[in-house]
Amino acid sequence: MAPSEKPLVVVLSGPSGVGKDAVLSRMKQLEAPYHFTVTATTRTIRPGETDGVDYIFVSKETFSRMADAEGLLESANVYGNMYGIPRHQVTKALEAGQDVVVKIDVQGAATIREILPDALFIFLAAPEMSDVASRLKRRMTESPDALQRRLDTALKEMEEAPRFDFIVLNREGRIDDAAREIGSIIDRERISRGENLRS
Repeated sequence: MAPSEKPLVVVLSGPSGVGKDAVLSRMKQLEAPYHFTVTATTRTIRPGETDGVDYIFVSKETFSRMADAEGLLESANVYGNMYGIPRHQVTKALEAGQDVVVKIDVQGAATIREILPDALFIFLAAPEMSDVASRLKRRMTESPDALQRRLDTALKEMEEAPRFDFIVLNREGRIDDAAREIGSIIDRERISRGENLRS
């Protein structure tokens, strides 16, 4: 990063089942030079997940203490579980001059938009809602009723896409394309905003 370039807070959001975790995981594998925040949650760990890597899994009591101590950038109740971004992860990375990528649901993105209006907001979408349904079904982590609730919510969340700075499509089998497009957007925006500050 050039000295004149200011690090960005990048908010990656989108409906449940659109592949946010998978895209971020691929960006990490490609060694993208960003700090990826790890969300704290009260939900149960899923098979294949690692505490402290995929999420920070905490009790409801611990989560409440974090929120009371203003240790969370934002928090939200999503399908009965609490999620929140630890504030220190963001501040430390920015102080080190590193772009910060925050993965969050659409509700949380709206909250961060009020707190950090200068953040870069990227909406990850699937070309068709049937793609979202297929991904959620493959997870096999919800009952049929819970799955339908997620799909209904996803439809409503798609309506929020125009409020984001950029929309990136996560096409089935082309996750590298989505990961690289997000990286290109971040790099272009950082340079562009740096030029605007200098002009």
